[in-house]
Amino acid sequence: MSFVNEKLEEFNQYIKFRKVAIIGLGVSNLPLLDYMYEKKARVTVFDERNIEAIPKQVMDKITNYGFEFVLGKNCLENLKGFDIIFRSPSCLPTRPELQQEESRGAIVTTEIEMLMKMCPCKIIGVTGSDGKTTTTSLIYSILQKAGYHTYLGGNIGTPLFTKLPEMQSEDMVVLELSSFQLMGMEVSPDISVITNITPNHLNIHKDYEEYIEAKKNIFKYQNEKGILVLNYDNEITRNCANQANGKVIFFSHKEKLDNGFIVDGKVIKECEDKIRKHILNGEEVILRGAHNLENITTALAATKFMVSIEVAVEAIKEFKPVEHRIEFVREINNVKWYNDSMASSPTRTLSGLNAFEEDIVLIAGGYDKNLDYEPLAKTVVEKVKALLLIGQTAGKIFDVVKQELENQNKTLDIYMCESLEQTVTLARKAAEPGNVVLFSPASASFDMFKDFADRGNQFKKLVNDI
Repeated sequence: MSFVNEKLEEFNQYIKFRKVAIIGLGVSNLPLLDYMYEKKARVTVFDERNIEAIPKQVMDKITNYGFEFVLGKNCLENLKGFDIIFRSPSCLPTRPELQQEESRGAIVTTEIEMLMKMCPCKIIGVTGSDGKTTTTSLIYSILQKAGYHTYLGGNIGTPLFTKLPEMQSEDMVVLELSSFQLMGMEVSPDISVITNITPNHLNIHKDYEEYIEAKKNIFKYQNEKGILVLNYDNEITRNCANQANGKVIFFSHKEKLDNGFIVDGKVIKECEDKIRKHILNGEEVILRGAHNLENITTALAATKFMVSIEVAVEAIKEFKPVEHRIEFVREINNVKWYNDSMASSPTRTLSGLNAFEEDIVLIAGGYDKNLDYEPLAKTVVEKVKALLLIGQTAGKIFDVVKQELENQNKTLDIYMCESLEQTVTLARKAAEPGNVVLFSPASASFDMFKDFADRGNQFKKLVNDI
């Protein structure tokens, strides 16, 4: 007898002829257009862009399906009288228009939340300020190596809601989850991972507390069978253990834990009742940097009860860096160039800097998310031989580095640049044989680029064109 997803069947019956709002025509919501048309929902699409900014093929689909649409900056003023509302992650549930509809009786949700509520198989969810994508990708690779039919989604991969009909109970789903996706969510994965929590996205969240509380939703709705993987070295995540409903597994780079996974120097160990077993030497993996050894311990903890250590280690040894994350581009005259465009916060750039023992020419700066750059200064002064700055945050980074240079009575060549092309030209002149050129912005990309991938791809093109 073939498997039937009863929750999905019930939803499909519910949605028929219902009034459905889809807010935002981003990656996560686009597949909903086809699905809702097939299920005969009465759809209205909302997007704050004007019609010229939306791809023609998307608008053609909306009109061919007979969907209504409301566009423009104030489009949500017309959000009234819906049964269910699918918001995009960037449309936070604190928007007054959403709250008014919810108080009236509408279901306000997201593609990812509905996926999690109706998923027939085990879900592993990963969140955190740093390391989400690499950790999620590691977990996915480990599960695939072990023979699981595995789906990858959330912030990476493809939207999975429309894949629900093909999912089986023995499959696995691995999700990277941002604070925007988790905010307002009322369901948690079976296995939840928080890599760390540090200030981020403070240009969008009301405050740091709202950001932290959004992250906690990844485990808040677990039951006693849930597993929560936490970073022992991060005070906020360590204290999350006190609120856990199920089993907690810690990982650490600083402490010799009695139980959990640790990085001891460059060796990864599993700890059980104070007995520490050698699992893997950091020299055996392709990934660079202490932060990636932490990501490996996180992935081992998340897959501990489903995959043997031997199989997991095989997958880890074969794993290559995810694009735009300390990604080796090329070597020119004994200078190695790395693209770390995903480093959109100071903590991520710190991890990138600490991944190298060579002298570094650093290219940094970008869109301002209202973050504090002071924690970056000391490491820049210690490890960087030339600093090239662009974008909105260039002045902020310059100020904190200049202050640290004065504190230490040191000097550093710092260049304020107008374009990415100029930084590459100057970096080539500043770098000497044996150096590393690291593009690690410590800032978001939206001041000059479409997104971090566009930024990284433009950097790689410039380097490959040298």
